[in-house]
Amino acid sequence: MTVILTDRAEHRVTTVGTFLSAADAERVTGWTLKPEGMCRDEACVPLPAGAVRGGAVDVAAFWRKLGGPVAATGAGDVLALGAPAESRNAALEGLEAPDFTLPDIDGVPRTLSQLRGRKVFMATWASW
Repeated sequence: MTVILTDRAEHRVTTVGTFLSAADAERVTGWTLKPEGMCRDEACVPLPAGAVRGGAVDVAAFWRKLGGPVAATGAGDVLALGAPAESRNAALEGLEAPDFTLPDIDGVPRTLSQLRGRKVFMATWASW
């Protein structure tokens, strides 16, 4: 049994390495295995050579082809499929930080809203 973590859910599936049955691959990724590759709606992504074996899909190879990060435990019992960078960036693009005031390195109070429209680098630290 392998646990596959995605940004939407946690799935428990039977795998051989990173190969999942076509049905499990669809349940985990939302993409369907077709002769032309993995497809969702009208979009199809051709799979790398060797990524389909006997109706099973190498979900890690497919996920990397989409541009998503993949991480696994050494034992292979947990596999994490991260959202591709463009998806994460799109989700963050419309977000706005709450307004607050803190002193800068010289002790001058700075309010975040005064810096709107400018790039701001903020470093934080905690002892716990």
